[in-house]
This record gives sequence, structure tokens and C-alpha cells, in this order.
Amino acid sequence: MRVSVHAAQTRLPELLDAARAGEEVIIADADRPAVKLVPVTRSGFRFGGLEHLAGTAPDFLEPMSEEDLHLWEGGDECNR
Repeated sequence: MRVSVHAAQTRLPELLDAARAGEEVIIADADRPAVKLVPVTRSGFRFGGLEHLAGTAPDFLEPMSEEDLHLWEGGDECNR
């Protein structure tokens, strides 16, 4: 299907349906093909799809325990 820019402005919902159905829709500007409407393909990927595998993250804003702080500062676990 080939339509003018003016026709596309007035028939856009119809053209979108045609493109989604697999029809090639070309919009012409001054009788020269300008754009082709094609449907967007959707993948099965979604963000956050693996959150059940991640577990919980530590709260990095929470203060350290005295023992962890001692070890962090280079203290030896045996000399405590």
C-alpha cells in the first residue's frame, strides 16, 4: 500500500493496523517514497526477570558491626 503524506495524516489508525497485519505501508512525499511503516517486534526479554535468583543485597548505608569494622581496618581475627 502506498499513500501520500496527506492521506497518512487522515488515515493513520488504518495504516497502523495494516502494518501490524503484515502489509507493507509506504508513505510518499511528493510522489517519492519517504518512509515505510513496519511493526515493532517484541522480544521475550523483560527487565527484572531474574530477581528471584538474586536474593537480597546488603544495606551499604547500615553501620558495620564492631567486629567487621575491626577486620576492615586490617585487624587480625586471631588477635582479638
